[in-house]
Amino acid sequence: QLQLVESGGDLVQPGGSLRLSCTASGFTLDYNIIAWFRQAPGKEREGVSCISMSGGRTNYADSVKGRFTISRDNAKNTVYLQMNSLKPEDAAVYYCALVFGQTCSGYETNSGYWGQGTQVTVSS
Repeated sequence: QLQLVESGGDLVQPGGSLRLSCTASGFTLDYNIIAWFRQAPGKEREGVSCISMSGGRTNYADSVKGRFTISRDNAKNTVYLQMNSLKPEDAAVYYCALVFGQTCSGYETNSGYWGQGTQVTVSS
């Protein structure tokens, strides 16, 4: 069964860092574009970042540029989201998903096979 599993969410103080992981089971990530999304209470889900199959191309939402870094280790079948300088507004449930297109372009509306999410809380 094709499944994505997120992990790494935690409670962190403003200015802190976390690394989220997205691991695939039932299939390999090598030939898939992967994206991270987040959803805060009362808000719509939003795209955070996307990474190409090779890892050579990445996209970031303006709100996280310069603070978040997406990467992948295909040997470990895992995609990561390194989050630095976290702000209270980064608090949300973070999800990873497969992108159905051939590039990250339009990934926000062209993704699926969501994982169960991992909670990130940013608070002092």
